Amino acid sequence: MENIELQKMAVNVRKGIVSSTHSAKAGHPGGSLSAAEIFTLLYFEEMNIDPKNPKDPDRDRFVLSKGHTAPGYYSALAYRGYFPVEDLLTLRHTGSYLQGHPDIKHIPGVDMSSGSLGQGFSAAVGMALAGKLSNKDYRVYALTGDGEIQEGQIWEAAMFAGHRKLDNLVVIVDNNNLQIDGAIGDICSPYPIDEKFRAFNFHVINVENGNDFDELRAAFKEARETKGMPTAIIAKTLKGKGVSYMENQVGWHGKAPNDEEYKIAMEELEKAGEALCQK
Repeated sequence: MENIELQKMAVNVRKGIVSSTHSAKAGHPGGSLSAAEIFTLLYFEEMNIDPKNPKDPDRDRFVLSKGHTAPGYYSALAYRGYFPVEDLLTLRHTGSYLQGHPDIKHIPGVDMSSGSLGQGFSAAVGMALAGKLSNKDYRVYALTGDGEIQEGQIWEAAMFAGHRKLDNLVVIVDNNNLQIDGAIGDICSPYPIDEKFRAFNFHVINVENGNDFDELRAAFKEARETKGMPTAIIAKTLKGKGVSYMENQVGWHGKAPNDEEYKIAMEELEKAGEALCQK
């Protein structure tokens, strides 16, 4: 897709995030918004997938290891055609299949249930190993949070992936620098993230602007061309990106917008979409 079309889709994904969390009166908009470009590029360009055949054994796989940012994941899946966009408004409602964390049993397109931080990446590593053992060409992508990588299980999985040379595996770290209690460097610093992954035999790509499609596209291309080792993409993003009052504000990690805040956010996103249509 052209960048302008991807940018328009990222705006739609953000609208889905704001609308679903507002409807639920709960959820995690901040980290969903920071990853909107990552979700969009993966689902609308990078991955080999087919919404009409979500269980295709040869499809690429995606695991949302930071499962609390499900609003962003669901929005991308909906706009990609896995289920109706209007269902986003049922997020976290009683009886809805769109639970607070991804559920492989009930949500079309979800490759792994996740939410317990650290565990999703381990599942992705297992999928990548299965692909190698089965001589399959599919690739596996896992999105982690920079706060999430404080979990020890992340590094157990990384050690195994590096040892087994799983070059069909890409882990993306959404490095927005904020977790639920504050700046990650103040809570339990994982820095330098790139050097840590290199120590576990990963090819590492630092993306200075993880909300820029050109930079993300170049990183995924480099990952595809890397042989003999897994890739870690460390993407610097802006928490709450696209909604002015949420940007870089830790308080929006896990809080839903009220009616007034929802109105402001949707007006801003509408203007962003209209500006893109005039380009």
